[in-house]
Amino acid sequence: MFHIFQYQPLRLITQNSLSSMCLKLMLSRPVAFAQIWKSWFSSHSLLGKKNIILMGPPGAGKTTTGRIVGQKLDCPVIDIDDDVLETTWNMSVSKKLRDVGYEEFLEEEGKALLNLSASGSVISLSGSNPMHAAGMQHIKKNGIVVYLDVPTRVIMSRLKSKEMDRIVGLSPGISLKDVLQFRKQFYKRWFDIRVLCGGDVAAEVVAEKVLDAVKRYQDSELETFVSTRSSRSGRSMEEDSHKLYFSDVVTQGLALDGGLFVPERGLPKFTAEEWQGLIEATYIERAQVILERCIHPADIPASKLAEIIESAYGENFSCSKVAPVRHLAGNQFLLELFHGPTASFKDFALQLVPHLFAYCIPRSCNYLILVATSGDTGSAVLDGFSRLHDADKQRIALVNFFPEDGVSPIQKSQMIGCQKENAWSVGVKSDFDFCQTAIKQIFTNSDFTGFLTVEYGTALAAANSINWARLLPQIVYHASAYLDLVHQGIISFGSPVDICIPTGNFGNILAALYAKMMGIPIRKCICASNENNVLTDFIRTGVYDLRGRKLISSFSPAVDILKSSNLERYLHLIANEDGQLVTQLFNQLENQGHFQLRKDLLGKLQQDLVAGWCSGEDCLAAIHSVYSTTGYILDTHTAVAKVVADRLQDRTCPIIISSTAHYSKFAPAILRALRIAEINQNPLSQLHLLSSYSALPPIHWGLLETLKKTGNGDHQVCAADMSVLMSHIETLIQNHFM
Repeated sequence: MFHIFQYQPLRLITQNSLSSMCLKLMLSRPVAFAQIWKSWFSSHSLLGKKNIILMGPPGAGKTTTGRIVGQKLDCPVIDIDDDVLETTWNMSVSKKLRDVGYEEFLEEEGKALLNLSASGSVISLSGSNPMHAAGMQHIKKNGIVVYLDVPTRVIMSRLKSKEMDRIVGLSPGISLKDVLQFRKQFYKRWFDIRVLCGGDVAAEVVAEKVLDAVKRYQDSELETFVSTRSSRSGRSMEEDSHKLYFSDVVTQGLALDGGLFVPERGLPKFTAEEWQGLIEATYIERAQVILERCIHPADIPASKLAEIIESAYGENFSCSKVAPVRHLAGNQFLLELFHGPTASFKDFALQLVPHLFAYCIPRSCNYLILVATSGDTGSAVLDGFSRLHDADKQRIALVNFFPEDGVSPIQKSQMIGCQKENAWSVGVKSDFDFCQTAIKQIFTNSDFTGFLTVEYGTALAAANSINWARLLPQIVYHASAYLDLVHQGIISFGSPVDICIPTGNFGNILAALYAKMMGIPIRKCICASNENNVLTDFIRTGVYDLRGRKLISSFSPAVDILKSSNLERYLHLIANEDGQLVTQLFNQLENQGHFQLRKDLLGKLQQDLVAGWCSGEDCLAAIHSVYSTTGYILDTHTAVAKVVADRLQDRTCPIIISSTAHYSKFAPAILRALRIAEINQNPLSQLHLLSSYSALPPIHWGLLETLKKTGNGDHQVCAADMSVLMSHIETLIQNHFM
């Protein structure tokens, strides 16, 4: 056995070993001294008996980084190639590889790893160690595996000037790029922490990133969540002691005080080098890197998160690029967000969130998910939760409330057709704002939620965009769109872009603002409204005023919203997390129907946002014009954004328009825009007529299949009454869980 154990005697601090200044500090300011001692001790006890195991491709800098980390921690350093393999074999690695060949070498290398016993050390693996499962299982038992993730092009450049006879698998007919790509699957299988390493990053910087990542991994206390309506100064000791983590906010949905959850320390920041390292990555790879930084591994380990992301985006999207960026005209580009199974941007979150939710919830309780939708969320959430494993379906059910007469016929057909044994749609004789407000009131009704828990062992949860987990996948596609423009050579990294988004509940545009905060060079976010233009007025004036406003049914029903829930998260952000102010504003909105931002906050808001709105006539005219000139059909929401983008962009930088839904979902309006005189009322006939145009993009495959299966399916309809909704909920719980 190859043994290395750490022995480091405790360094006792006595009066004699302290400088007079430190002694004075200890005696006069014991709290400050305790903080200094705690900081010193944490840096020297980072490892304990655990090892830090550096893993990555050849040329990643594992050996150099390992030595620097070891020096900083004052602990033993083991380089597997130099200190274990060559010592054990009494020959160079390259000679051993030549003597025994590829397969035998991996086996011999794995045996050497199995014989290694170390504690409190920094271990730099060989590039091929992760290909031996038993060896990795052995070494991972007592270590934290840190993946030095270096872009393939950087590795290729680094290895050009080096001898490559030590690289396992490299042979005539198999290129270095092929070897590096093949090995990624093994690196992804074993790591606990990923550290992004760009091309020109010094080893000293990488070592600091490794230490920061290990500290984060070991301390989940750093990543807690608070309500937008909580105040740090006003929080009680009991509230401070009851910390909420990602897994808590996923399952709880809405804060008990009626606010929305946000990360207490904000979102992680990526350096320019880290973003540039993702330029050549696939969408799934980008999603994993970004979400790993937003979700602590104590909540969801990296390996499980990778499995969930692959399940969400691997086969359920009709386009291999998942969220492709298409040039439309001039400096305008479309971010196509409709290639998921239900043809809208909601699929990005709702193919992922059900699996996150199922992983995070305790096994001892049943859960009923409540959803309010203005159209697209309904079918997306129904489809997403229907893809859970059978065991999870038995303990997780869902009810989707939608305005019975406030969605398109195809949207309604989708919601009816997507009902499953654990998921139902209920039409409400009101508008979306009533549905959303009703759900919020149900969540904050402790008598009702407590009754459901005691009587039926069932807790309520939310899957609307008020749930924090819904926002994270949306950050990914905004970041990915920018990286795609860089990859296509349209811009260089660091050049600004504008983003224009059809906006109702403020979730999608908030995700773009979050991407900007995380380091994506977004200049302005353009908020595009239809006739329900309360957000446009607010962004221009700072006055949010619902007095005298009636919801107007439009050709773009997903943004037929007057109360934009996620706006609360943004106001909390620009108000420097002043929960008391946020509470005051939204209580005033609820009780008086309006509020006004302070001038300084309006100034901050207008640095990020501009806004405009579009009439129904202009929306249809834009669809006709774009089709006539390009052969491309916009959906009604994307057309709203196109009109507003045309009016507000200054053409000094590219503008990315979020295409949030496939035009097939709004066939009657599209056919009207294309000036078809007679329109058959049957949704399936409408889609067949649209397909005859051979337009881009083609008719959505999933939507067509759903409509073929739906026929005249049944669904429940109820009055716009809170007691009626609560009765429906109780009945559904009785029927499914009891």
